[in-house]
Amino acid sequence: MDLDGNSVPLNLSTAKSVKQKPASPIENGIRSWLGLLPTGVHALVPPEVHKAALGAPKRWVVYTPMVLLPSGSFEQLWWQELAIQIPQHIDSLWQSILAQISKREGKGKLTHLAINAGIPLNKHEDENENVLRTPSGLLMLCGNFGPALDPGLQPTERDLEEAFWVRTKQNGIVQIWAPRYTMFSRGNIKEKSRILDFHSKGKHNRSNTQVGTETAIDLYAGIGYFVFSYVKMGMKRVLGWEINPWSVEGLRRGALANGWTAKVIRPEETLSLENENVVIFVEDNLRASERLLLVEQGAALKISHVNCGLLPSSAASWETALSALSGDGWLHLHENVGVKDIAKRKEEIGEVLHGLLTRKQSRRFLTMDEVDLVKTFAPGVWHCVFDVFITDPVA
Repeated sequence: MDLDGNSVPLNLSTAKSVKQKPASPIENGIRSWLGLLPTGVHALVPPEVHKAALGAPKRWVVYTPMVLLPSGSFEQLWWQELAIQIPQHIDSLWQSILAQISKREGKGKLTHLAINAGIPLNKHEDENENVLRTPSGLLMLCGNFGPALDPGLQPTERDLEEAFWVRTKQNGIVQIWAPRYTMFSRGNIKEKSRILDFHSKGKHNRSNTQVGTETAIDLYAGIGYFVFSYVKMGMKRVLGWEINPWSVEGLRRGALANGWTAKVIRPEETLSLENENVVIFVEDNLRASERLLLVEQGAALKISHVNCGLLPSSAASWETALSALSGDGWLHLHENVGVKDIAKRKEEIGEVLHGLLTRKQSRRFLTMDEVDLVKTFAPGVWHCVFDVFITDPVA
């Protein structure tokens, strides 16, 4: 209306158009599924489900050929009731969602769908620590992820061949794992990148590191998170210890996918070094000192990096890490630390390491270097990596 109260026609050319946000592939998948349900089934579908955006996950991650949804997805009561009322139609819902995400991602056909869950610190059946970091909380919605196997038992060759394996690429490095039996930490990418560039700008060359002639050690190798970064950095060789056979197989497959050679050594086997990029011992790293002593009798390893990547604390491996270094070198110690306690923890680590050196009557000395904040582990708690430089005056 004008000032006199007369109506004024709306000038559509000047009206601002409101852009509608396009529906997500998951919403489209739900709507497509609803449209294909038999007429009689619609009466059983709660009204909330017809409002496809309500309660639908907004994010996902593709690990070819799997789609992983965030924790808490589809946990609303109406979804749970629907799964009970029309179970024969639920698989087609997951297939519809996969089809829509495949179309959006353009990475080929995606065949498996799961909901993420945190890695439990303890096994479900008892209070023993989940030392293998088995992803027992993973909720598998669509696709064959492999049989339910006891993670404490050695998988057979057939188990390994028939398992479902996925892959991703970070920093140009392929990583492979079996999601039913092995965890994957996406948030470690920042630390992987830092390791790759550790010697590239000369900042950390106080030890006159000759990367192409030296060895790195990873006492908690996993599927090769940091092992592969050391290889790509240019290290002559990387030795790793890992007790989860599924992780070892993922590491072996990942090494081959990146064009590197890998040798797997089991507890009863001895090692003869050749020209492998990666050597992995399928055993507790408590044997690392013994193994290294035998190896060094026939080879000058020149170990200059030791990675201790266990959370919430890698303290149990620090003495082994110290004894592994050949002359000057770096320790990378992973810890979960409250944000207000990082400086204090750095000082405490220095005191512990100094005590270990003193007890061994070692002439080596240490410098507490950077603390890298990798990612938040919980509110107010950071996954930190404490870099420690060890100097050997007689090396």
